[in-house]
Amino acid sequence: MRIAELSRLSGVPPATIKYYVREGLLPSGVRTHRNQAEYSDDHVSRLRLIRALLDIGGLSIEVAKELLAVLDSGSLSARDSLGHVQYALGGRRSPVGDEQREAAAEDVAALLDRRGWRIHEHSPARGTLVDVCAALRLLGHTDVVAAMDDYAGASEAIAATDIALVGNEPGLERMTETAIVGTILGDTLLSALRRLAQEHLSSTLLPPQDATSPASGEV
Repeated sequence: MRIAELSRLSGVPPATIKYYVREGLLPSGVRTHRNQAEYSDDHVSRLRLIRALLDIGGLSIEVAKELLAVLDSGSLSARDSLGHVQYALGGRRSPVGDEQREAAAEDVAALLDRRGWRIHEHSPARGTLVDVCAALRLLGHTDVVAAMDDYAGASEAIAATDIALVGNEPGLERMTETAIVGTILGDTLLSALRRLAQEHLSSTLLPPQDATSPASGEV
């Protein structure tokens, strides 16, 4: 197919397709003439994956390129691919002081010890969790920090589902893609599900707003 047909099937403008090729996210088409190239269904699938990572997953071009390079290498195990995803995503910079961050690091270390999780000291996700706990401490929400064991238990069950989905794929390439897509889009999926569950449960577990309270606009 020509680039116009590829654009129609994928919903991606031709100029954007050419940009993805230049950036190394999308393989070039087979050159047929000086200014023409032929593309295949594989290009359609790849474009859909790229758009999902960028638009739904919120990845930058550079991070998407790094993860797609992992997929294209075909030489990494699914476990190593998951590691690449974690480290490619990086961590957040802490906006708090050393005192709060040190206490938060102790919170996280204690949590990992209680759960028996074997986590590398320089894991980006570990650093992000420390930053979040530090910010919660600074804001006076130590109750949320204290609830981390409950969150960790739910997260471990989710991770078990993630690993099972990867392990059930028939080949290395599909396992690698599932590891990447399941982590990136899975984060967005879980965030949406959490908000839906909050909306559902809040109607029964939280008291209704008192119509005579100051918050209602009446005095």
